[in-house]
Order: sequence, then structure tokens, then C-alpha cells
Amino acid sequence: MKTKDNFTPWKQFDSYRGKEFNGEWPTIKELFHINTLRYGDNVCWKEYSPKEITYTYKEAEKKVKELSNWLLSLGVKKGDKIIVSGKNSVAWAITYIAVQYAGCTVVPLDSSLHDEDFIKLALFSDSVVLIADNDRMKKVASSLPMLGYASLEENGEYPSIYGLNGEEKEGYKMGEEDVAAILFTSGTTGTPKGVMLTNRNIVSDIFISQANMNIYPTDVFYAILPIHHAYTMLAVFMEGLGSGASVVFGKKLVVTQMLKELKEAKVTMFLGVPMIFNKLYAGLLAGVRKKGVVVYGVIRFLMGISGFLKKAFNINIGKKMFGFLLKNLSLDNCRICICGGGPLPSSTFKGFNELGLDFVQGYGLTETSPITHLNPIYAFKEASVGKNVAMTEAKIVDPDSEGNGVIYIKGPQVMKGYYKNQEATDEILSSDGWINTGDVGHLDSEGYLYLTGRAKSIIVTEGGKNVFPEEIEDKFQLYDDIEQICIIGYLKDKAMKVEGIRAIVYPSKSVRETMKDDEIQEKMEGIIKEVNKDLQSYKKINMVTVAKEPLEMTSTKKIKRFVVAKQYSLD
Repeated sequence: MKTKDNFTPWKQFDSYRGKEFNGEWPTIKELFHINTLRYGDNVCWKEYSPKEITYTYKEAEKKVKELSNWLLSLGVKKGDKIIVSGKNSVAWAITYIAVQYAGCTVVPLDSSLHDEDFIKLALFSDSVVLIADNDRMKKVASSLPMLGYASLEENGEYPSIYGLNGEEKEGYKMGEEDVAAILFTSGTTGTPKGVMLTNRNIVSDIFISQANMNIYPTDVFYAILPIHHAYTMLAVFMEGLGSGASVVFGKKLVVTQMLKELKEAKVTMFLGVPMIFNKLYAGLLAGVRKKGVVVYGVIRFLMGISGFLKKAFNINIGKKMFGFLLKNLSLDNCRICICGGGPLPSSTFKGFNELGLDFVQGYGLTETSPITHLNPIYAFKEASVGKNVAMTEAKIVDPDSEGNGVIYIKGPQVMKGYYKNQEATDEILSSDGWINTGDVGHLDSEGYLYLTGRAKSIIVTEGGKNVFPEEIEDKFQLYDDIEQICIIGYLKDKAMKVEGIRAIVYPSKSVRETMKDDEIQEKMEGIIKEVNKDLQSYKKINMVTVAKEPLEMTSTKKIKRFVVAKQYSLD
């Protein structure tokens, strides 16, 4: 597959093959070094808070090597697992790449995990070094025997990565098929699912996804979503360093702070989830409405014309026409916006394109590094998540009469497997490389993919977070007043395609026999409120329904989730 201007991004490294790397793809380390040679004076990483920090590619590689030397001085071996966990920062980026330079495997853990879950995953991953924020270090370090500990921040009890060094050493040689990172999917209740992504998986996905759009070394990416997540890790962090571009790290998902950093950094590549873009677009329209009915009507009419010209004839007049509106959103320097992590209303997609931005949405999962589909910026379809990226195949298995079936993907970005979990690997990954996404959809005649549902029970919240019902249900095991509980998703907002989390509860016999209906409802809501206190914000239950009859179960005493969901449908 080639872009409209016949550009195949991965070909730019052909002249370095046999010199800086061998094989089909460079490793992450080799890629970073090549782009340091090419774009050494370009700004590589930058942050504004708590103080401004800027590194060029040359300066970044120097710091990366210093931290790599320290890791090697601890006695780490090839492929050893090293944890990095913390808020988005230059220090996080340095650590991630330093692990690659040492020839080890990075394990990025969610900084919002509860301490007990953090310790569980750290132990399961067999990690030998812990690098995290100060607060996390103080709470978990004593429970995790490691070769070494370091803080991403300064002025903590543990040494900061900014002050670490060691005797200069060459790291272990990693190959394309060696595991570069292990990313844990959220919500595992049994054996954790650590997605093993190789150097080939990650590096190939950087460039095959660029076949649907052009990225330049002059671009500025903005990392506002958690960087441990596959989406931000690849589509922002890796895409930036893979192109010699800059990555600016945002700390808080606060609109005022975000707009300030977008403006100051002159961001050209803005990637987010539906929640962010819905809020920005809604705020823009609200501002226009305040100018009166006539002005609002004229602007919407002109937006319609702009969108038609852009889509039908590839003529973009929106950027000049509506520059004053984009400036209010600090997006006047932006070239491309990409939405992922959840379903986006077509009205939001259409609106940003009408304003003159190249706004596209895509599809993928952690197990596919994650990008498998993107809307080409020159031929987008609002209702679709796009076409398969280069070197990637998609097929629909067991389609129904309308063509909807389970989506299977094959390509160089498909994971090696789950860490220490061959059974789970075999369930979704075939011997010939096809992965069962668990999602349901269909392909049109031009190869565009449309999502129509999920075969799995995962709930996708407004912020693009995946919530596993089993994880929440597990929190109720010690509550004797509840006999059965089933967590399902429901549409909080049909227009915005926003899902909420709902609990269907069947009270215990003692509660049913001693309380009235309104008292039972109050009792159940009280238990839910108590459990919600210990859940991460995006996992909190926001609707409670008390069942009058026992929930249907299988012969192995598991609740039939989809039966319950249908029985208690809000439609």
C-alpha cells in the first residue's frame, strides 16, 4: 500500500541497512540511533511542568546511554525485565529507550494502579529493576526485591535517573524478534495478560501506519494520554522518535492546561480519545451559538461547504476560513488529529474535518502494537475506523446475513504472545499468525472496516478505557448481602456513543426476606458506593438495578452475561 503521493515510509532506512542494522526492520535502539544521526539537533522530548525540560536527539541519546550504563552496572542480563511507571515525562521516555539500549525488556506499568495490583504485576513480570515516581517507590519498593531502584523525579528518597551513570558499556544486542516491551492489559482476574511486543512489532507499526499519512521531522506530537498505554506509546511516543519529530509531554488532562501547552508547543499532531475531541468540539459550537442564531447558522452552512469540498475534491479551505475558531482551541498549528481508543460519533469526526483539520480515526488493540486500521487522510469515511494499514490483512469470520462477524487480523505488528500464558495465547492467536480481536464488524467493498459490536464482554468508557466486568465483580465476593452480581455496559449517551457501567444485583436471601423493595435498593446502592471508593475513576459503577429473580447461570455456575444484558436492556 502506498500513500497518495506514492511514499513508502519504511524505504527511507534502506541506505542504513547493513551499516546501522541488518534484517528487515531496525530495532528500537537502532532506529533511535539512526534518527539521532539524521536529526541530532531537532528537539526530541520536551515538558513544561513542573519545570521546562528540553532534550535534542543528541542530548537525549547521551542521557539514554548514561542510564543504560547504570542498568548494566547493576548486572542486568539480556532480556531482563525493567519496570517504568509514572506520569508522562521526559524521564519516562529516557528510561524506556535506555532499557532498549541495555538490551533489556521494558515493562510499562499504569501509574494509577493500586499498590497491591502494582506489586502483583511487578512480581509476575519477573522484573529486576524498578524505576517509578517517588510516591510509588516509597509504597512498593520494600515489597519488591530488585537489583536496583531509581526515581523518575528529583528530590526523592531514591536516586533520580538524571543523576545516574555507570562505566561505559555496550548493551546486549537485541534482534527484531526479541521482546522489546511487555504491556499488561487491564482487568485480569486470573493469570495476568502481559502482551509481548517485539522490536519488529513496534517498529513495523510505526512505519506501516504512516502509509496512510505523511509525518515529518518538523512535526510536534502531544502526549497527553497515559504513555504506558499501547495507543499513546506507539501513535505518539514511537511515531515521534521514528520520524525525527518532537514529543511534548502533558501531565494533566485538564482542558485549560492542555490548551496552553498545545499553543506554546505549536503542536501539529494531536492524538486523543473520543472524550477529548467531543469536549473540544462541543465547546467550540457552544462558543459559536453565543454569537447568535444568524452567525451560528452562517458558520454551520460554511462548514458544510468546506467539508464537501475537502471530501469530494480534496480542496481544504477550512483551515483559512475557520482559523479563528481553531485558534480558540489552540489547534491553529495542528495538521492532523487522530482519535482512537473507542467509538467516535460521526458528527464530531465530520465537524473537525469541516474546520479544515485532517481528522481521522483508527482501530487496533494492545495485542497488535496497536494500529491495524486508519482512515487515509485523503479518502476518509466518517462511519468507518479506516482501511488496513500496509502489510496488514483483515478478514471477517462467520459473518451473519449483514456481513458482520468476528474480526481477525494478520500482520507484522501482531504480538508474539502473552507472557507466561500459553493457554491464553493459543485462544486468540493461530499458528499461521491470525489474531482473533474479539470484536465484531464488517468490511465494505473498498476494504474499509466498520465496528458493530464486541464479542467480548469488555466495556469501553468515554475516555477509551477498557473495563473488564470480572475485575469489578471480584470486589463483591466478601459481601454476604449480595448473592449474585453481573457488571454490564449500557449506553449513557446514544448520540455520543458513550458507555457507562451498570450493576445487576440479586440480593441474598436474608436481605430479600427482611427488607422492603425501597430498602433493598438503598442497601445495594450503599454497597456499590462503598466498593466504588476503591475503584479507579473510570471503573466506577454508575447505575444499579436490583433483580427480582436469580440471574441465569451455566452448568459451571457462571452467570450468562449476555443473557442478563439482553434481559435488562435499557432499549
